[in-house]
Amino acid sequence: MSIKISIIGAGSAVFSLSLIRDICTTPRLHDATISLMDIDEKRLNAAYALCIRYGHEQGRHFRIEKTTDRIACITGADFVINTALHVNYDLWKRGWAIAQRYGYRYGGSLHIMHDEAFWINYYQFGLMESVYEDMQKVCPDAWYLLVANPVLAGITHLKRKYPNSKIVGLCHGFNGVFPIAEQLGYKREDVKFELSGVNHSVWMNHFTLKGQDGFPILNRWIAEYSEIFYQTAGFCSLTGPKVIDLYRRYGAYPIGDNGNPGGGAWGWWYHTDAETENRWNDDPARWFKQIYFDANERMVAAIATAVADNTIRVSEMFPPEEHVHEPMIPLIESIAFDIPRVIIVNVQNTHNYVEGIPCDFEVEIPALVSACGIAGIHCKPLPKPVIASILRDRIAPVETELSAYINGDYETLLSLILMDPWTTSEKQARQFLNEILDQPELSEMKEHYKVLR
Repeated sequence: MSIKISIIGAGSAVFSLSLIRDICTTPRLHDATISLMDIDEKRLNAAYALCIRYGHEQGRHFRIEKTTDRIACITGADFVINTALHVNYDLWKRGWAIAQRYGYRYGGSLHIMHDEAFWINYYQFGLMESVYEDMQKVCPDAWYLLVANPVLAGITHLKRKYPNSKIVGLCHGFNGVFPIAEQLGYKREDVKFELSGVNHSVWMNHFTLKGQDGFPILNRWIAEYSEIFYQTAGFCSLTGPKVIDLYRRYGAYPIGDNGNPGGGAWGWWYHTDAETENRWNDDPARWFKQIYFDANERMVAAIATAVADNTIRVSEMFPPEEHVHEPMIPLIESIAFDIPRVIIVNVQNTHNYVEGIPCDFEVEIPALVSACGIAGIHCKPLPKPVIASILRDRIAPVETELSAYINGDYETLLSLILMDPWTTSEKQARQFLNEILDQPELSEMKEHYKVLR
């Protein structure tokens, strides 16, 4: 059976190549048609050329298309993957620089000093919804895989507005479980786990290693080896002192973006000043510079070199391996060819999969995926302090943001900023918001929120 997979935002060559690599290791998808779409024609052409070369190097001659026309890309699609970012990195950084002048810090600032900042999310909401509306015209039976942030707010918004839609959010943060097991001396295949929560705030409270309860093993490692490990650990280790402190404090283990520097650097109390951050070996400013932006620039440069030099083997840049990092291709294979798998997904909490989270809100949970669709699995209850933190720091701000967005309400958007841990006065918040909305690229957003000075 031949299927069509459409990728919106395919100019991100790293992401597109990762998908092609995963398709290469999935024989059932070797007859697939892959349609790449991006509005940046230069980046699109580079991604297309590299994907073609990667397939040829692996002996796979996929039907790969490229287009700057979104409707052409998704027409007849079986699966549409949205990985697009509407605004550019310059607007991220400029907004963050403005925020820092008003006293905002990275730590715990989930809707300002983070890649889910409210001025980014505004345009992402519109993009996510417009892709879905286009799908209803030309591929109404297709699955919509939402990969670009904000997955949390995006799934909540879209599933409320389109309750019968085949929309699922996907995130690779769950992979944070495996380095923990490796630190304890185990392999990936030794691990069984359950995690739940909401996107970028997921917690593991079931964990086995070769069939044994993993938490006593973890606790022994913490007691006997963690202090020695901290002396040489990287500044964003998934078994670093801050993450271990969260585990001790809340009674479940924070996974992936929950608690690491790139996930909003929650909680804010670890980031009150440089001395405190140094104590906890957690530096979100450094993370964004070195791990995110600098690394991305190096990869873009490497890709540009590969595009210009046909002697470079693309598969050496992205060595073929069975898909172990991203859930998109396993999910597509499971649905298209009825290969049942348990996959971590982001869906609406319709059947109270996670106790304590509203039923019309997004949750990140394990689900059984097959030709029958996506069936969420009810999870072991999270500790009450964990649920309380999710309600306060993830759900309340998202509900405020979505209300502001839907109603075009400036004062409600201001309330979102007032909820930030680094807001000290209404004057500070209002001046900051107005300066953000005065950025020339945000004129549409400024009009939407009916700004009153």
